Amino acid sequence: MSSCFNKGIDISIFGESHGKAIGVVIGNLPAGENIDIDRICEFMQRRASKKDGTSTTRSEKDIPEVISGLYGGKTTGTPLCAMILNTDHKSVDYGNISHIARPAHADYTGFLRYNGANDPRGGGHFSGRLTAPLCFAGAVCGQILENRGITTGAHIERIKDVCDDKFDPINVSAEQLNAVKSGFPVLSTDAEDKMREIINDARLNSDSLGGIVECAAVGFPAGIGSPMMDGLENIISQLVFSIPAVKGIEFGNGFSCADIFGSENNDEFYIENGKILTKTNNHGGILGGISSGMPIIFRVAFKPTPSISRPQNSVDFKGMTETELVIKGRHDPCVVPRAVPCVEAAMNIALLSALIDDPTI
Repeated sequence: MSSCFNKGIDISIFGESHGKAIGVVIGNLPAGENIDIDRICEFMQRRASKKDGTSTTRSEKDIPEVISGLYGGKTTGTPLCAMILNTDHKSVDYGNISHIARPAHADYTGFLRYNGANDPRGGGHFSGRLTAPLCFAGAVCGQILENRGITTGAHIERIKDVCDDKFDPINVSAEQLNAVKSGFPVLSTDAEDKMREIINDARLNSDSLGGIVECAAVGFPAGIGSPMMDGLENIISQLVFSIPAVKGIEFGNGFSCADIFGSENNDEFYIENGKILTKTNNHGGILGGISSGMPIIFRVAFKPTPSISRPQNSVDFKGMTETELVIKGRHDPCVVPRAVPCVEAAMNIALLSALIDDPTI
């Protein structure tokens, strides 16, 4: 099934945006790992909507109910299942567009794929609402990674043309990755003010914005991963693309590699205190699909929120007629601030999966 991930860690996400509940089943977690539910809730609150004009007014508490897999605060080794109730949905907002294709949404393609049996309310299973159980799974995996000395974190690198500082690809630290998890997820206060302003301007103009999230991991051991189909980039990318609105990903120097010489892009090796390092980190911590021991760094591009209040041209795909569409409901003027922990969650699941899947660990 498309909503399942099976590499090291098994993840199965279920539910719809306006259904009774959404949730996740996590299999193959190591037994006996300490899991702090309060910290999981803190992680998920980073994804929750805010009352500052930067996100939707839909307010879900997103308190996970653990059904199985934890006992005495530790993983049991059997599947960990968590449910999250939907309590603030307004399905009436979608009554007039159940068979009208919203531009940049999956309404039409979902209708085709499931022969019209899909739940169209709030985007159904295609909704960004499904990133809540993804964040639950990522928070669990993140705590297990921490137990192994591995720290991950992410921030908004850019919204439209407003940029934050970037992580230092060589010297980014666990302290910096943890610090950016509080408040608006940027490194620069000046960037926060400008980003809030540009998001609010888009909202007042009945429009939306996209942006870029930068994510990093430190403490991840060298030599983990595989070449070809199961490389670290492959696994991370698969999970990152489970986040709705993601349109691109680049590791290390990414697409900028196309503009420079090999002599500029190559990361020269050296030895320091008995450890092999590279002087630069254009490779983003991964070579041949395998971790090099340098910080793992990648950036993810998000499209502007497709639900905007402006009139748009569309079609009625049941009646096969052209029509004008006005989208109602509550939507984020920019999903990027709330997407930051989602990207981090995807990274956590991928890295723990790679560790568990490695026969030498």
